[in-house]
Amino acid sequence: MSADGCGAPVQTATAADIDTQGQVVLAGTVNGTAGPLGGAYVRLLNGDGDFAGEVQASPQGDFRFYAAPGAWIVRALHRSGNGEASVTAEGPGLHQVAISVA
Repeated sequence: MSADGCGAPVQTATAADIDTQGQVVLAGTVNGTAGPLGGAYVRLLNGDGDFAGEVQASPQGDFRFYAAPGAWIVRALHRSGNGEASVTAEGPGLHQVAISVA
């Protein structure tokens, strides 16, 4: 459990050259107008909009999910605003997602 008690594990950065070991990895950064937003809650929703998971972004705004192939929505919630992005992961590997919060 994270230090704030919400249950979402704090994330670390994911390098573009990591070995995903055959898994689908959705990873990226939450950004605001002044740069990366640490501490944002990042939710993973399936293509139908159903909740699949949540993590807390690292202090650098980084997040990471392990998912199945398919269409996903990644939504960031932060005290300064919200944002979302869509990503389609056709198969295993690192799938980069950038979320702008306004």
